[in-house]
Amino acid sequence: MLAAVGALLLGAAPASAAPGDASATGVKLALSLLGSKAASAGPFAAADANGPTTNTFVSVELPEVLKTGAVNTSASRDDKTGGVYAKASTADVKLDLLKSVTGGISLALAESDCEATQKGLSGKTKLVGADLGKLGVVTTDPAPNTEVDVELVGVDIARITFNEQVHNADGSLTVNAVHVRLVGGVLGSVGTGDVVLSSATCGPAGLPIPLASGAGLWIGLGLLAISAVPVGVVAIRRHRSTSPLAY
Repeated sequence: MLAAVGALLLGAAPASAAPGDASATGVKLALSLLGSKAASAGPFAAADANGPTTNTFVSVELPEVLKTGAVNTSASRDDKTGGVYAKASTADVKLDLLKSVTGGISLALAESDCEATQKGLSGKTKLVGADLGKLGVVTTDPAPNTEVDVELVGVDIARITFNEQVHNADGSLTVNAVHVRLVGGVLGSVGTGDVVLSSATCGPAGLPIPLASGAGLWIGLGLLAISAVPVGVVAIRRHRSTSPLAY
């Protein structure tokens, strides 16, 4: 049975972000292994541009699945430009899930970040000291959506994606440094579910606020402009939307 030291068990939520929003998490998982009860843990060290803007978790230990060192996250918004930024890092990673097949996976650091400006969205991943055991090697700066298949007697039982970049339905971008996905429903399957390390999500940039001219003046001019437009001609709505599950 899976157990999380100091973890709050809860269901995984879809990644999403409205314009001007950003968030980051260090570790989260949802697994159903053969012979064990289904379990979800995390997100650990969640940060959000609306607060808390930074977060830290000393370590995460999930016996026979995952052990990490310090987890750090941050998310921020620049009201002057409307831009947002998010970053997540997980240190001293030892991934024992599938160890009998992979020989064990370790990383000194798995880091992701994303940024949204008026020019668009971008993100990247940095891996330090990555050792994939029998799976080969991965570069320090892997290309977006670099995939490695884990096979048992010639059958895929898992897929590991490095620098996973997911463009969500609401226009936001999620960057996962490492995403382990178990492939269920096949011969040799060990279960189903996901483990995600260092995830950052940025919504599209919000509207800039020229604070140099005074927020009150800006808001006043905005209201004046709206009052001059006939009713029904314009409607401005800021809303959140959800997207399919993305880590």
